[in-house]
Amino acid sequence: MLDDFLTRAALAGVGLSLATGPLGSFVVWRRMAYFGDATAHAAILGVALALATDVPVGFGIMVVSLAMAVTVATLAAKGWTMDTTLGVLAHSALAFGLVAVSFVPGVRTDLSAWLFGDILAVSRGDLAFVWGGAVVVLGLLAWRWQALLTATLNEDLAHASGLNPDRERLVLTVALAIVVAVAIKVVGALLIAAMLIVPAAAARALSRTPEAMAALAVGIGALSALGGLQLSLWQDTPAGPSIIVVAAVIFAGTAALGQRARRG
Repeated sequence: MLDDFLTRAALAGVGLSLATGPLGSFVVWRRMAYFGDATAHAAILGVALALATDVPVGFGIMVVSLAMAVTVATLAAKGWTMDTTLGVLAHSALAFGLVAVSFVPGVRTDLSAWLFGDILAVSRGDLAFVWGGAVVVLGLLAWRWQALLTATLNEDLAHASGLNPDRERLVLTVALAIVVAVAIKVVGALLIAAMLIVPAAAARALSRTPEAMAALAVGIGALSALGGLQLSLWQDTPAGPSIIVVAAVIFAGTAALGQRARRG
């Protein structure tokens, strides 16, 4: 069954949604969209360093993404203004990565596959990497779920409960770096943040509890992945962007339903 490239692509999309659903919910709750962008854009620099040092690309991406995420988390803890700082870091990391790739000798690589993803070219090894990363992220979030919710709701309440908000931010940082590493093959560096935010935002309008929102975001993410693959096959469109298009359509629908429910 895994010899079928469409089956591998579908499994990769569903596996990715298992991680992006709950993690994306925290990104939405904490208003960390730029945080995700900065980490994802740094992944291209990870690709360049991996190619230059002849290490696995996934490892290079994870190391650089984690370094970027830790840097951003440290600056946030020190009170830096995040919108400007993250804008500078995100676009600078992407530019450095694109330039660095051009200096790697003897390497000919299609950067569009890293920027926009190439889910149809997912191999068995990529599939194991995606699902392994998703399991690690789910385990990490399940382990710290209540603490993360408390720290997200109110940092003073977290301190009063004996929790360290900076530590919980670090947990999210690590989880985000892992998701970036496993997602870049599926949707690419430019669309990872969308895969985190759009399904979670769509789920928010229909959910009454954090757990329900996280679970529904997983379902919407999986549906977007499968629907995007179908759209790609039907209209011969790029698979990664097609996944985000389907997610955006679902978001528009749930937003309309949520608005109607509030009026009713």
